[in-house]
Amino acid sequence: MRILLSLILSLALALPLAAQTKVPQSQAEISLSFAPLVKEAAPAVVNIFANRVVQQAESPFRGNPMFQDMFRDLFQTRPRMQNSLGSGVILSEDGIVVSNYHVVGMATEIRVVLTDRREFEADILLADEDSDLAILKITSDAPLPHLDFRDSDEVEVGELALAIGNPFGIGQTVTSGIISGLARSGTATGNARGYFLQTDAAINPGNSGGALVDVNGKLIGVPTSILTRSGGSNGVGFAIPANLVARYVEQARAGNDSFVQPWAGIFGQAVDFSLAEGFGLTVPEGVVISSMHPVSPFAEAGLALGDIVLSVDGQAVNSPAEMLFRMSVRPVGDTIAVEYLSDGTIEQAEVALIEAPDTPARDARVIEDGPLAGLGVSNINPAVQSELRLPTSMDTGVVVTRLTGPLRRLGLRVGDVLDQINGLEIEGTGDVATAATMNTRRWRVDGVRGGQRFSYRFRI
Repeated sequence: MRILLSLILSLALALPLAAQTKVPQSQAEISLSFAPLVKEAAPAVVNIFANRVVQQAESPFRGNPMFQDMFRDLFQTRPRMQNSLGSGVILSEDGIVVSNYHVVGMATEIRVVLTDRREFEADILLADEDSDLAILKITSDAPLPHLDFRDSDEVEVGELALAIGNPFGIGQTVTSGIISGLARSGTATGNARGYFLQTDAAINPGNSGGALVDVNGKLIGVPTSILTRSGGSNGVGFAIPANLVARYVEQARAGNDSFVQPWAGIFGQAVDFSLAEGFGLTVPEGVVISSMHPVSPFAEAGLALGDIVLSVDGQAVNSPAEMLFRMSVRPVGDTIAVEYLSDGTIEQAEVALIEAPDTPARDARVIEDGPLAGLGVSNINPAVQSELRLPTSMDTGVVVTRLTGPLRRLGLRVGDVLDQINGLEIEGTGDVATAATMNTRRWRVDGVRGGQRFSYRFRI
């Protein structure tokens, strides 16, 4: 009887505590229920519906004088509306929303739906396909629920995390897990490239662009992709760290419609075990510089080919993607501290964060007439290198920037570097314009793609 009375008294004392609604502050509290945390964070996570107009594949006989009329009705090109579904996170009471580029990119109409069923039309402020991030803006007469950022550099493996989103379009769903990895790079699927947090909280199609939050309801990342064999969650999901998302929000508020990323002007590779032995390192660490642009800010700071970058801004770096991330979370115009190994000695340097220089002039041109009509070209400079992801060794010459019309069927691609057209050396875009005026039916285009030489021949 005494034991029963003691148990009833304990339960009675516990009931008022269980009825309280607040964000858990300790492991003991979080073990009771995630409900207070979800009530705090979920209203800031939204469903996103995006529509875009796409064109169906063109007829393979288009341009063929014999067959294009015969099969006109069979292969007629028609615009088609494509719908996408995903999630987003409100980041400010005035309506700044983050989502993934693959959810809203190129959309003609974006609709944001809150948990209380309010709906808003959204405009894209900034979109970046490479990072798979998009910053949106919605307008409301009343302040909107929103999540605060947490410093994602403070996140540790083993922390509890919740993923909130709209998987499979079934409505807002919450899954729990832990942070299972940091500094993941080169492993995400889709468009996103770079540095990610890894979690085993279930992330499924539709979770993209949602929230990964900690036990205090702060945003630590934006889920962007998964590794899967089945198409569903296998417990390996990736999120873009909050520190990088915050930088995108800052640039969007500043009026940028595309992300301005600091330019390194170097190409590096992770130091593996064999390289570590060659450099006399006891353990593999850092990024070795294998090529460098002459005006790279790293070169200006005193680094050289063969040096190993060990840390950036006080944080160890072990892959090029991690190094770029450390630069990207700092604004252009700042300087960062870099620790590097040079000839067996650890050195320190201050590296300026700059935009890729758009000099010498790119002199972009598009050929309007003749067999090369629709060919767009540009002189190579650091800005063009950065935009087209050309190797730093390709710092001169002429690159293909656009292809329309019949040339698309020739085999040329954007990013190809042109060497010769019909034997004429191509040293600038003016040479391409000159070659386009040649009075001949036989054409030959020579160039380099991905380090490999190519040659295309055709007749008109």
